Amino acid sequence: MGRRARDGEGGPEGAPRARGFVRSLPWLLIAGGVAYDLLTPPRFTAVPLFAAAPLVAAPLFTARTTLLSGLVAVLAMLALHGGNGTLDETQSVTEILTVTVVAALALLINRVVRRSGERLASARVIAETAQRAVLPTPAERIGGLQVAARYEAAQADAFIGGDLFAVQDTPYGVRLVVGDVRGKGMGAVEAVAVVIGAFREAAEQESSLEGVAQRLERALAREGTRRDGLDAFEGFTTAVLAEIPRGEAVVRVVDRGHPEPLMLYADGRVELLEQAEPALPLGMADLGAWPDRAYEVPYPAGATLLLYTDGLSEARDAAGVFYDPVARLAGRLFPGPEAVLDALVSDVRRHTGGGATDDLALLAVSRPAEGQPARRRTIPVVPPGEHGG
Repeated sequence: MGRRARDGEGGPEGAPRARGFVRSLPWLLIAGGVAYDLLTPPRFTAVPLFAAAPLVAAPLFTARTTLLSGLVAVLAMLALHGGNGTLDETQSVTEILTVTVVAALALLINRVVRRSGERLASARVIAETAQRAVLPTPAERIGGLQVAARYEAAQADAFIGGDLFAVQDTPYGVRLVVGDVRGKGMGAVEAVAVVIGAFREAAEQESSLEGVAQRLERALAREGTRRDGLDAFEGFTTAVLAEIPRGEAVVRVVDRGHPEPLMLYADGRVELLEQAEPALPLGMADLGAWPDRAYEVPYPAGATLLLYTDGLSEARDAAGVFYDPVARLAGRLFPGPEAVLDALVSDVRRHTGGGATDDLALLAVSRPAEGQPARRRTIPVVPPGEHGG
C-alpha cells in the first residue's frame, strides 16, 4: 500500500515521458519565445516566456542549469532585438533588464530550494533513524519461523507514528506484539517506545502470555501517571499478543481491543481468529478489570499468521467501503510472509486510490512446511481467480 497508476502519465511508461518533458521545459519556453517574437508584430513581446525559463529551472534543476537557462534567455533577447535594429530603444532595454533581473532571482530561488531540500533530507534521515531505533526490523528467521514486518505511513515521507510491532525469541517460544497507540506525534512515539520496551522485558521473564499483557498494562499505567491533561486520562493502546511455543503446532493469542489476527493456510483458506470474550485496550484498566485469557488455535506447517493495525481493516475506497482482508486474501497462495505483505500493501493502495488516512503496521509469521526452502521466493503464486482491485 505501488503508488503509481498502472497506465497513463503516472504509470511506468508515462513517467519517463513526463520527466523528459520537465527537463526540456526551460528550453521549450525559450524556443517558444523566439518563435513568438519572430512571428508577431513588434508591439507584441515574448518577455513572459523568456522570464519563465529560469523560473521553471530554479526549483527543478541545479544552479548551473538555472544560470545557463537565464543566460540563454538574455542572449536570445539580445539577438532578436539586435536583428530587429531595436536594441537601443527604451522598451528593448527594459525587456532585457527584466529578464536579467528575473534570472538573478531564479538563482536565489534555486539556492533557497536547495538548502530547504538538504534540511528536509536531513529531517528524513533523523526520522528514519528514530523509527529504526523504536521499531527495528525483525530478522527474517526467528525461532525457525519466517518473519516479515512492514510499516506504511499514511502521510507521505512520514516515518514514525503510533503503530508498533515487535518479535522476540524467548525461553517460552517466539512471542509477538502488534499494537496501535492512541494519538499522533511524539507523544504516541514515546508510548510506542514504552510498550515495546516493556514487551521485550516481559516476554523474556513472564511464563505466560497473560502475564506479558499485565506487564504492558502496568507499564502504560506508570507512563500515564507522569503525563498531564487528556493523555493522562484517556491514553490507551490496542494490542494483540501472540506466542508460538516450540515443538507445538499452535499459537496462543491475547487480544486487547485490537483487530483480530488472520491465519492464512497453505490451501488458500483464511480464518479470522476471533476472541470469545472481547477485552479492553491496554491502559483502560480503570474502566473494568478481569483476567486476561489466552485462546489457542492450530498453527499447521505452511500457514502464515498475520497481525495488523486498523490502518488495514479500516481503509476505505472512494465509496466508503472498508477493506476486507479476509475476502481479499481468500484463495491466494504466497511463497512466504514477505510476499503476503507485498500483496496486501499493493492491494490496499489500489482499494484506497492511494488516499490512506491512517498508518499501517503489518507483521506476518510463517511456519515453514517440511522441505520448504529457507530462502524466500519473490514472485507470489496467485491462482487464476485472483481478486481484482
